[in-house]
Amino acid sequence: MREFSKSKKLDHVSYDVRGPVLEEAERMEEEGVRILKLNTGNPAPFGFDAPNEIVRDLILNVRSSEGYSQSKGIFAARKAIEQYCQMKNFPNVTINDIYTGNGVSELITMCMQGLLDQGDEVLIPMPDYPLWTASVSLAGGNPVHYICDEEANWYPDIQDIKNKITNRTKAIVIINPNNPTGALYPKEVLEEIVKVAREHDLIIYSDEIYDRLVMDGKIHIPIATLAPDLFVVTLNGLSKSHRVAGFRCGWMVLSGDKSHVKGYIEGLNMLSSMRLCSNVLSQQIIQTALGGYQSVDELLLPGGRIYEQREYVYQALNAIPGVSAKKPEAAFYIFPKLDVKKFNIYSDEKFVLDFLHEHHILLVHGGGFNWGQPDHFRLVYLPQMEDLKTTMKAMTEFLHTYQQK
Repeated sequence: MREFSKSKKLDHVSYDVRGPVLEEAERMEEEGVRILKLNTGNPAPFGFDAPNEIVRDLILNVRSSEGYSQSKGIFAARKAIEQYCQMKNFPNVTINDIYTGNGVSELITMCMQGLLDQGDEVLIPMPDYPLWTASVSLAGGNPVHYICDEEANWYPDIQDIKNKITNRTKAIVIINPNNPTGALYPKEVLEEIVKVAREHDLIIYSDEIYDRLVMDGKIHIPIATLAPDLFVVTLNGLSKSHRVAGFRCGWMVLSGDKSHVKGYIEGLNMLSSMRLCSNVLSQQIIQTALGGYQSVDELLLPGGRIYEQREYVYQALNAIPGVSAKKPEAAFYIFPKLDVKKFNIYSDEKFVLDFLHEHHILLVHGGGFNWGQPDHFRLVYLPQMEDLKTTMKAMTEFLHTYQQK
């Protein structure tokens, strides 16, 4: 039988967040090894149940969801998203500016396919959520990574953004609240990004899937609300806030000045129609999810599970010699730094593989998020406290003697 090699178009695409380390963990599982997976932001495996009213919505709407919907989505879902945007003060949004998707991931790929010609550049944060980088590459563009500064609470480095703009730069991506760092960008930083986008005529793509997962009394500010004169694409969904990652329920919203992007919007409409529609049954829950009681709020307050697990992990990591971490303000990730000199670390991938082999705990190395140095890893603090304590004990013991060779 003829063998087929990987497409040349994929040769330059990296997606190590689900690469060799995960493959090794899966191989170990097949051999009967129990792996504690601190690599996934899917709440369901860790005992976070979907709200009962959402499950009831699904059951009640099965029969009415057997056919296709309009390509952008059913009216009730898009109307609920429109009202959510009005509540958040998005400028110039109508129901026709809203597209539902099979999760945000599908929509990210759609956005980049519609935008980019060969060699066009998109500014993407470093560290990033790697789907953004991969989607730009798959669409023929060049991802250009700007620094998020750890010493400034992981906020984007505005000067670095400015330095990396060229005549091929089409857009800038922000992830706020941020994965993998848990950072929440303040208004002042967002205003600086808007200013740069305005000066260089850039589209802003804002990934805000964690906007309802904010702690410490902080407030999430959608960047679209600060840029009524710019074209902004905001992406959001229910996977995290409503613990339904498997339902693949996301959306994107076009806001601001659309007068100069009519051709792009026509392209989005075509791409949306080509996949017929997003999952109709999942669309049925959006109205209830956005309009009803937000049960996630109690998880984010002192005494709530997400809040308390963040507190524990943050303190435990910083108590380990050679490890430091900034405190996340949102989402459920932390991105600790390793002292590479102390541990002689030259490969972050080797670090997480060594930890996996010795303690059967799966992390993601910083390179999986296109971080440029071998000195970080991401840990998800969704598991039960008992598992987190087991992890911190294992990490302390492991790093007590760890040296890469």
